[in-house]
Amino acid sequence: MANTFILIASSTVGAGGAASIDFTSIPSTYTDLVILYSGRSTSNAGQTWAPIRATFNGSSSTWSNRAIYGDGSSASSGNSSSLSEFGQASSSLSTSSTFSNGSIYIPNYAGSTNKSSSTDAVSENNGTSALASLTADLWSTTSAITSISLQIPSAYGLFAQYSTAYLYGVKNA
Repeated sequence: MANTFILIASSTVGAGGAASIDFTSIPSTYTDLVILYSGRSTSNAGQTWAPIRATFNGSSSTWSNRAIYGDGSSASSGNSSSLSEFGQASSSLSTSSTFSNGSIYIPNYAGSTNKSSSTDAVSENNGTSALASLTADLWSTTSAITSISLQIPSAYGLFAQYSTAYLYGVKNA
């Protein structure tokens, strides 16, 4: 069981938004990584949320995932053999000034095996709909993770001002 979470880096999106939230030069001195985020998208693409994708070490290939979703009235699931999925950001169609929240857990990020991760996320909306998701991702590469970039696909806008992300290293005793 982890006994220490150490803040490695944090990021807050400034005025004008940002295409990505990036963490670079991640040290290999921890056993696992955790990212906590609060996100909002500038999108008004017809839904109250926008997907969040990621790259590790600049790579957007060799990803696969499985996800389950719930919106308060129905549940669904999906998978992809080519994309990462790290939850969602509330969009500009959501209630003003509301942000999604997510937690990404990446075990054994510095090891020499494929990298798995899990995400628990919810888009916040005081209106009629919201979205909760649980996702398991696999990056089929044995390289240690040294950088992580969270992104909103361009069709869904940018991370809006005040979106935040915190990267923690987990140390086991």
